[in-house]
Amino acid sequence: MIEPAVSGARNVITAAADAGGVRRVVMTSSIGAVYMGGGGGEEVDETCWSDLDHCRDTGNWYCYAKTVAEQAAWELAKERRLDLVVVNPSLVLGPLLQRGVNASTWHVLKYLDGSARTYADAAQAYVHVRDVADAHARAYESPAARGRYLCAGRTLHRGEVCRILAALFPGYPVPTRCKGDAGETAEGCRFSSRKLAELGVAVMPASQCLYDTVVSLQDKGLLPFVPAAAMP
Repeated sequence: MIEPAVSGARNVITAAADAGGVRRVVMTSSIGAVYMGGGGGEEVDETCWSDLDHCRDTGNWYCYAKTVAEQAAWELAKERRLDLVVVNPSLVLGPLLQRGVNASTWHVLKYLDGSARTYADAAQAYVHVRDVADAHARAYESPAARGRYLCAGRTLHRGEVCRILAALFPGYPVPTRCKGDAGETAEGCRFSSRKLAELGVAVMPASQCLYDTVVSLQDKGLLPFVPAAAMP
């Protein structure tokens, strides 16, 4: 997982620099390169980086790979004098382009189709795919864009996610208990998208992300149709 991520990032930077005339490269990184190893309730921004020792010790090779790949891109872009701007999205939800279920979509689907009877004591930030697309376009087009941009909404506990889903679509068997009856103790990190707002990107609320994800799953036949009881 690590070698392809680093090689891929370096190959793209090299190709852009060798091509000549490329004014800017916008890279999609991840919130996983920002917060891993941070404390619960802590606010993180674009200056933060995931702790590689923590990623290694916990076996989180996805976040490790995202971190070292982005670091390699920054290092090579500086060396090749290439203007690099990076977008770091949190877990992305909303309408699907593909017909299958990816990891991010499964995060929601399992609470609707009966696969999960409980929710984890965990917290996470969500962002709408259209906001991520908007962030990339503005990072590419705005002459003032510089550095990294977190693209994340409010951090929610899994229990709150399930309560939002149940309110929007009460016909699905959405879990109502925390796994092991542990209680909702996890806080997660709080992400600052203030810098992104300066580019004119307004992040949609999580309820809209969840609603659009469910409707898309229904439209693609990946989830039985159940009418919405409320709009976000």
